[in-house]
Amino acid sequence: MTNKDIKTPKVEKIEKKLEIHGDVRIDNYYWLNDRENSKVIDYLNTENVYYDDKTAHTKKFQEDLFQELKSRIKEDDESVPYKKNNYYYITRFKKGKQYPVFARKKESLEAKEEILFDVNKLAEGFSYYKLSGLSVSPNNKLMAFGIDTVSRRQYTLQFKNLETGKLFPEKIENTTGSASWADDNKTVFYTQKNPTTLRSEKVFRHILGTDPLNDIEVFFEQDEAFSTYVYRTKSEKYLIIGSHSTVSTEYRILDAATPTGKFQIFQPRERDLEYNIAHYNNHFYILTNKDKAINFKLMKTPIAETLKENWFDVIPHREDVLLEDISIFKEFLVIEERSNGLNKIRIMRWDNSEDYYLPFKEEAYSAGVYFNPEFDTSCIRYGYNSMTTPSSVIDFNVDTKRKEIKKEQQVLGGKFNKNNYKSERLWANAIDGTKIPISLVYHKNTSLTKETSLLLYGYGSYGYTIDAGFSSTRLSLLDRGFIFAIAHVRGSEYLGRKWYEDGKLLKKKNTFTDFVDCAKFLITKNYTSKKHLYASGGSAGGLLMGAIINMNPDLFNGVLASVPFVDVVTTMLDDSIPLTTGEYDEWGNPNEKEYYEYMKSYSPYDNVTKQNYPNMLITTGLNDSQVQYFEPAKWIAKLRELKVGNNILLMHTEMDTGHGGASGRFDALKEVARDYSFILDLEGSL
Repeated sequence: MTNKDIKTPKVEKIEKKLEIHGDVRIDNYYWLNDRENSKVIDYLNTENVYYDDKTAHTKKFQEDLFQELKSRIKEDDESVPYKKNNYYYITRFKKGKQYPVFARKKESLEAKEEILFDVNKLAEGFSYYKLSGLSVSPNNKLMAFGIDTVSRRQYTLQFKNLETGKLFPEKIENTTGSASWADDNKTVFYTQKNPTTLRSEKVFRHILGTDPLNDIEVFFEQDEAFSTYVYRTKSEKYLIIGSHSTVSTEYRILDAATPTGKFQIFQPRERDLEYNIAHYNNHFYILTNKDKAINFKLMKTPIAETLKENWFDVIPHREDVLLEDISIFKEFLVIEERSNGLNKIRIMRWDNSEDYYLPFKEEAYSAGVYFNPEFDTSCIRYGYNSMTTPSSVIDFNVDTKRKEIKKEQQVLGGKFNKNNYKSERLWANAIDGTKIPISLVYHKNTSLTKETSLLLYGYGSYGYTIDAGFSSTRLSLLDRGFIFAIAHVRGSEYLGRKWYEDGKLLKKKNTFTDFVDCAKFLITKNYTSKKHLYASGGSAGGLLMGAIINMNPDLFNGVLASVPFVDVVTTMLDDSIPLTTGEYDEWGNPNEKEYYEYMKSYSPYDNVTKQNYPNMLITTGLNDSQVQYFEPAKWIAKLRELKVGNNILLMHTEMDTGHGGASGRFDALKEVARDYSFILDLEGSL
């Protein structure tokens, strides 16, 4: 029962004028960006209390649903071991425990196990704990690792002696959480973040056992549109410093045997020239968009002649195939491609004796090359799943052409049978005539009518593609008669690089109209109706949610918006906010009038109006470094001010987490149960 004494949260309005290009915006909730203001925290807590009250009748169902989700998971699970530098590495979970245990065995899987970290013990006393960037030295005796206990992605870098189990005394703050070793087993390179913007901007050289204050800065990325990182090539020959922006890359290389040497530029950065490099024998292989290869091509160059004029084609550009990645082995090359929206894995022998694709038979699926650290091997490891097929880890032997399934995801509980579910791929007509793919899945006993419940998911930014993959948690919707669908809108790279280019900058609105058109298509084809249609998206997908409810507020019965990026103009005008300057080539720079006006025309916060919005649950984290908590906080305040009608509007803020949500595997399931309960309650399905 709800408490009638608990009123709809109200927040103080303090007018702030924001003026640029002769245009004035009034932001009455700008003050909510001050996390040090006790009134801000009080407001977030008030919204949480209101959420708890309005969902009190679902609490038992949420707990039951959480137990249902948890019951499908193999709690005492472990990864398929991988071999690197004479050791097998294993990650496992213990029954009832939230966090992983990292272990290894020398030379053989029958050897005595060595526990590297039991994160359950390390996480004791912390509401959030993330161990990241585990990196073992070439002599296998030392390990670098990063720890984040706040969820701001600012890691403290530490070092462990794997022979004694002792930690080295030094701690290096505010890093990306990973480090790369030189050949001498005492020198490491790491990346430090700007303390305000959190941009990865400096690479340092550290000598193990010395004071980090004496570390040598080897590179400073001064261009605020770029971030930097450091890694070691799979061949182990080179240390690489990379600089990356949305439309340009640059690399510096150094022989790992000479850590005090000077990094040499591989190819100077040029706007709109993107490239990635991999080393093999006497050449570097380059995945690049050089020569207007919008879908990328593969080139190579001698190690002593790295400038672009020396590059020559290995796999030329193709208009209908996106070249996504490569993996280099001693005897063969593995290429990951995307054609007509589907992943392809191609194997080419260096001696040109063979060139073929691994066969995949389902209409829609997700496949990708796994972590393959070994260079001299005849096996490649890849992952495969579909909307009806649980994930498998598979080893394929290129000599015998045989595949061995090393692990299949177990769905416990005794109820799951993949043959009970159907998946389809549909093509909706966009407003401009473009065909937009939709992947969907449902239980075979679900009738496809206007009374069918449907959850439509979307993202559509940064070229990030949401593939048609499996989810055991999703079964809780499918088994209750829901259809789950993914709208592969422009802004991803589902249909190639142009698909991304047509959903960014001054074409960003295509992402929103594509999603709306997919929703209308599903209604027209009698898969559902407005009364039973729901939408979901997070981060940039939360921007998508904010845009579509302004454009078509009556199209959906409910919306889930997670860590939503909704105050686009104000955020992109504030270069002190983490990541802003690096985003100009994705969204545009509103300091330029053309981009300002275009952004303002779709920014969800700026376009909230007096209308009847759908039922909504907005979720965020106080420590989010990607999308600051105050964006959804301001958004819901303005929605509360202007919305009409009696539809539900709720926000829940995790006061201890950030962009990725909870760090424990079970706590993350509680968040899923919370979200599912919201829409199942709207459907009367509790």
